[in-house]
Amino acid sequence: MSHFKGKQFEKDIIMVAVGYYLRYDLSYRDVSEILNERGINVCHTTIYRWVQEYSKVIYCIWKKRNKSVGDSWRMDETYIKIKGKWHYLYRAIDSSGITLDIWLRKNRDKQAAYAFFKRLIKQFGEPRVLVTDKAPSLSSAFNRLHSEGLFSKTEHRTNKYLNNIIEQDHRHIKKRHKLYQSIRTAASTIKGIETIHALYKISQRDKSLFGFSVIQEMNILMSI
Repeated sequence: MSHFKGKQFEKDIIMVAVGYYLRYDLSYRDVSEILNERGINVCHTTIYRWVQEYSKVIYCIWKKRNKSVGDSWRMDETYIKIKGKWHYLYRAIDSSGITLDIWLRKNRDKQAAYAFFKRLIKQFGEPRVLVTDKAPSLSSAFNRLHSEGLFSKTEHRTNKYLNNIIEQDHRHIKKRHKLYQSIRTAASTIKGIETIHALYKISQRDKSLFGFSVIQEMNILMSI
């Protein structure tokens, strides 16, 4: 409950506002209208601040919780437009589609790929198989790490069709990229969207009897 201490509104209201925004293709004004229709008057700018704050909170909790992953990874970068300029979002998932990590960068180069690979290894160790596309920066980064003694037992596959699973998985992020106005706010919002999407994928994988409830999943996550 410390995350909600001193807030003007109750925890449940904040969770509904943040959860609805991150889960569904709604604007801040849309969420404000939904709450107002239920007698809760919250300005859209307040919802924006909540999303920026709690997206980072749930992502950090998710990263600490997400330790058990498959040994076959898919890694790719996709384009995100922020205030009219293209940026690059590095993403990695395992073979079951569960998100491992994301990283938003201004540049698409070997150094960015190298640093992202290092982040993955630090948290999860080395996979048995790593699948990427044929981007030179990814291969160069992998080879550099291999020369440093990392990925020593990892098979690097660059078959285009093997990476379709992650390319399809980019859609939930890319559909909102026109709304991002700065790299800071984009990074925070994407962390929240990615976390909720990961929770949804786990729910689908486990075939939850009662379907997916974004509020219930956020409550469970934040109670850990």
